[in-house]
Amino acid sequence: METSERALAAGIATGVERLIGLVRSLTPPDGISLTAAATLATLERSGPQRLTALAVQEGVTQPAMTQLIGRLQEAGLVRREADPADGRVVQVWLTDRGRDLLARRRAVRAERLAVILDQISPEHRAALGVALPAIEALASAQRQPRPAAPYQPPTDPQVSRR
Repeated sequence: METSERALAAGIATGVERLIGLVRSLTPPDGISLTAAATLATLERSGPQRLTALAVQEGVTQPAMTQLIGRLQEAGLVRREADPADGRVVQVWLTDRGRDLLARRRAVRAERLAVILDQISPEHRAALGVALPAIEALASAQRQPRPAAPYQPPTDPQVSRR
C-alpha cells in the first residue's frame, strides 16, 4: 500500500471514528444497544441469517449473539424459523416491529442531523452529498480475504496509561 493510500485510510478511519460519536449522540435513548441495532440493520439489509453468520458479521461470539437474539426475540424485533432448505438450521428474521424500530431511529437521527447540517456551509453540505456514493461503496466493500494485521497496543507509556 502506497503512502498516499495509507494517509487516506488513516484520515478516513479518524473521520469515521468522529462520525460514530456523532451518530451515537444523535441516536434516541430507546433501550437498544448499538450492537443490537447493527444486528437488526444487518438483517434488514441482508435478509434472514444464521446465528453463526450474524455473530461473524457483527464481530461478537456466538454465545453473545445467541443471548442478543434471545433478547431481541423477547422484544418482538426478530423471530427464529427453521431454514426451509434444512430444517435442522435456524434462521433469524427481522419482524415488522424490528423494521419499524429501525425506521424510527433513523428518522430521529436524520431530524437531529438536519439541524447540524444547517450549521455548516452549503459547500460542505454539497460535498457530503457528492460523497454519499463513495461512503456507501466503502461501507459495502468486502473485507480482504487475508487477515488484518494483529492489533499492536501503543508502546508509548503515556498513551498506555490513558
